[in-house]
Amino acid sequence: MTKKTIILIGFIILKFVLQYVLLSPEYDLQRDEYLHLDQAHHLAWGYLSVPPVTSWFSYLIFLLGNSVFWVKFFPALFGALTLLVVWKTTELLKGNLYALVLGATCILLSSLLRINMLYQPNSLDVLCWTAFYYVVIQYITTEKSKWFYIGAIVFAFGFLNKYNILFLLIGFFPALLLSKQRTILANKKFYFASILGILLILPNLLWQYNNHFPIVHHMKELAETQLVNVDRIGFLKEQILFFIGSIFVILSAFYALLFYKPFEKYKFFFGSIIFTLIVFIYFKAKAYYAIGLYPIYIAFGAVFLSDVLNSGWKKYLRPVFILIPILLFIPIYNLAFPNKSPEYIVKHPEKYQKLGMLRWEDGKDHALPQDFADMLGWKELARKTDSVYSTLENPEKTLILCDNYGQAGAINYYTKKGIKAVSFNADYVNWFNLNILYKNLIRVKEFEEDNDEIKETSPYFKTAKISGEITDKFAREYKTTIFVFTDAKININKRIEQEIKEEKNYDK
Repeated sequence: MTKKTIILIGFIILKFVLQYVLLSPEYDLQRDEYLHLDQAHHLAWGYLSVPPVTSWFSYLIFLLGNSVFWVKFFPALFGALTLLVVWKTTELLKGNLYALVLGATCILLSSLLRINMLYQPNSLDVLCWTAFYYVVIQYITTEKSKWFYIGAIVFAFGFLNKYNILFLLIGFFPALLLSKQRTILANKKFYFASILGILLILPNLLWQYNNHFPIVHHMKELAETQLVNVDRIGFLKEQILFFIGSIFVILSAFYALLFYKPFEKYKFFFGSIIFTLIVFIYFKAKAYYAIGLYPIYIAFGAVFLSDVLNSGWKKYLRPVFILIPILLFIPIYNLAFPNKSPEYIVKHPEKYQKLGMLRWEDGKDHALPQDFADMLGWKELARKTDSVYSTLENPEKTLILCDNYGQAGAINYYTKKGIKAVSFNADYVNWFNLNILYKNLIRVKEFEEDNDEIKETSPYFKTAKISGEITDKFAREYKTTIFVFTDAKININKRIEQEIKEEKNYDK
């Protein structure tokens, strides 16, 4: 085993260790994770929230026991593979051991630690962006046609994971057309590979068509409720923060792509990142959508710096570029991860507020970062719902209806009684079991100052009561209430069918 291989294995082991130790056990899973895990029980070629790949890994996690260890393992794995791809890109660009260590350090101690902490499509999205760029570099270096087909497979897999990878092509092709490498587009095998890519994503496109393109409705809703609060200047500031320890390496890559002769044939990569960022800014995208752009540029920058710092007094600067991401990681370690208790964060909000971490999707500041607040209260909700469910007569004829997918997913993940909570929110609208004639209703409802649930729903049942609420004041779901209605006087199933039909009417 070579020295380089031993060092690479060390980085990968450290990556996995960090992903587990940066998460305090007092936090639950994050709300999105519950939805993705529930998709394992409803395999399909598409979902209202994401394409199908996440459900495949969710099913694998389910087969492995559905424990938190495996939930956290896969995003950590995708992060480790991203590091590996950057390492291989650095080798391909003829980087020496210093370049390899510098690039790996920059990838390891970056925002990817935060991204790879959660079981969401984002970790695999970053990996697919990085792998696609690596494939492009491989083709330009070797001119072997097999890389067209590998690129098509990587893109298709990325597309079936998260549609965000479309922005890669939107920014990539204008840069390619303006460069000498546009001759790629004259190669007929490029088009054969493109057909392969289209065939691979076709099942999902057909699913979108058969379901009236819910992605359009989803993006419209996202733009109206979340992206409207995105600040374009804030977007650019966050780009710097994502890889703050690597900023000089990335800037070196930009310079090298323009003026460093060994990188002349890769010059269009500079235009690619510029075009892609412009598109993201125009659409007021969330800042983290662009994270997949940067890992490949760290490889370019590391190789360039290893060359220019190779002799004379400059060689003494080599340790500095490795120390920068390490030293800057210390304050990031203390702020960016849920490794501090909610009580600590509430008592020390200044640094979090200064970095904009307390700003939620609603554009307002709150007590905790949104992701952290989204990791609290779920076990409590599931436990209390489970307890109520056990006391009912004919519990198997009880509908558990939640306001949002986080509530439904958390109940389904933690319960031991085979409960299947649903919601009219997100994918759950397609997962109602209408083969059961429901008699009872457990209604899980977000807190409202003037909550009229009892008044509105009790006329349709013989009994009605409030059974409990989430008491964790730091949870985003704080005061979410559990209502219990028994012995229905009406046909609940018909009301459900009507609600589902209205929810699926996307035009409204």
